[in-house]
Amino acid sequence: MNTEFFEALQLLEKEKGISADYMLDKIKAALSVAIKHDFGGVDNALVDIDPVSSKYNVSIIKNVVEEVEDPKTEILLDEALKYNRRAQVGEPVEIPLETKQFGRIAAQNAKHVIRQGIREFEKEQLLQEFESREQEIVSAVVTKIDPMRGSATIEIGKNEALLPKSEMVPGEELREGDRIQVYIADVRSGEKGPMIKISRKHSGLVKRLFEKEVPEIYDGTVEVRSIAREAGSRTKIAVTSKDPNVDAVGACIGPKGSRVARIVEELGGEKIDVVRYNEDPAVFIKAALSPAEVVDVDILDETGRVCRVAVPDDQLSLAIGNRGQNARLAAHLTGWKIDIKSEREFIELHEQEAAMALAAEQEPDDEALLLEDELQDEETVILEDLEEI
Repeated sequence: MNTEFFEALQLLEKEKGISADYMLDKIKAALSVAIKHDFGGVDNALVDIDPVSSKYNVSIIKNVVEEVEDPKTEILLDEALKYNRRAQVGEPVEIPLETKQFGRIAAQNAKHVIRQGIREFEKEQLLQEFESREQEIVSAVVTKIDPMRGSATIEIGKNEALLPKSEMVPGEELREGDRIQVYIADVRSGEKGPMIKISRKHSGLVKRLFEKEVPEIYDGTVEVRSIAREAGSRTKIAVTSKDPNVDAVGACIGPKGSRVARIVEELGGEKIDVVRYNEDPAVFIKAALSPAEVVDVDILDETGRVCRVAVPDDQLSLAIGNRGQNARLAAHLTGWKIDIKSEREFIELHEQEAAMALAAEQEPDDEALLLEDELQDEETVILEDLEEI
């Protein structure tokens, strides 16, 4: 085994990060398979490779016997003495082999094992690399765009991953060489290798971008309570501060809007509403429907989290938003089903409900009427009996 072989292993370790020791173990296994294939299928091979001296030893072990019953595992003393002058009956002897003694099929199998070992290491390395970054954002470079599917191949460090069209921001046009931020949404081990979900649509991307841009979020002073996002169009993020002296919304927006502006730029102009979180659902719902002004909030079903809100008549369309977007995002952000009414409709509904409640109170009770009828009947019978007497 020449020095070029060991130099190739070192180069492999340097360029791909594949451990030389790992590859040597795979090579030993490959040689063992080759020996087993060519020498009767018996698992009695010994493979020793020393990268320091650039030497190797491949041999099979047989027991020295007086009479051979199984030539695959046994050898006569006269033959054994050719390999070891101290060979004795009842003891094993090591028989050196030359790799050129292996058959063509065995050599192909050995090559396959080595290649498979490289692929397995690369898959395991890829899985470990991405598992350590799951639910984080990473910087990536676009290396290829698929014109048919619209997906992008991106390079993250020394590894490549696929960014599907479905996980891109709608309307975003990526080009080869672009440096982008992506969110590693999920990492799992599959039959064909690691299954990695890379996304630019995930709401987690916005959260991590705020953590990068806002020191108060990173150190825990400001907490992100919820995020509602329609990628490429608008995001609402609810924040609160654990320190009464820190304005959570102001910290996220930054001086003259500088912090949120950098995030908007990264997201290609996506609008971002920073909302103050509140434990009081009515207050939180009012804030979530911004930029519309909310006049009143009725909690209709606290368990089912259903409410009705009133907005000024001229702000109804603003509160609902284009194609209902503002209402959807507010509902997602708060976790409440929100029925938005104009102030006029809101008052009319209140009046109708009040009228119905009053009518219900004034309406005679059916059981009371029935009892009254029964009493009148009994009174009539008694009077008739008295008249007869």
